[in-house]
Amino acid sequence: MMNYIWAFMVAGAFIFSFFTGKSMDMAAAVTEGADKAVKLILSIAGSMCLWTGIMNIADKSGLSEKISRFLSPVLCRLIPEYEADSPVMKAVCANVTANILGLGNAATPLGIKAVKEMQRLNPHKDTASRGMIMFIVINTASIQLIPTTTAALRQAAGSSEPYSILPAVWVNSVFALITGIAAAIILGRRKCFGNG
Repeated sequence: MMNYIWAFMVAGAFIFSFFTGKSMDMAAAVTEGADKAVKLILSIAGSMCLWTGIMNIADKSGLSEKISRFLSPVLCRLIPEYEADSPVMKAVCANVTANILGLGNAATPLGIKAVKEMQRLNPHKDTASRGMIMFIVINTASIQLIPTTTAALRQAAGSSEPYSILPAVWVNSVFALITGIAAAIILGRRKCFGNG
């Protein structure tokens, strides 16, 4: 669906620029946008490599596992369909840990692994289970202690204090997580979700 939306937007921009006589301006904007995108990617690559390396150190030192063990009782209460030592809950804990540390890129493969395992155990293949829905809510509205990607983007845009957003990020992510979990629980009890 998104492919159709993007194709419609690009085609619309070309048609509109042609009829308004701004084809050359649009061509210049496309080239300039591509140039800026490459520069942005290169400027944040160093920061992303740094934090990915720190995550690897945390993983090898056992810090990630300790955080996962700390989170496991809470996550098992929120997603009670799976055993604490199951592959699903191990992947969920690892995903949430990576998200807390602000490493969305490292968290994505773990999240995909968790959802695939949940789908394998799901008796209703055409409907997301309550566990899957709760996990996606937790993953999407995750608390971030260190929002590395956002800080790297701010630094690339010329911010002198890229980490000054930390208090706002913490407050917003806590409220977003609480609201998301509450909504999932309330809607789940009202049988808005098909199975569980």
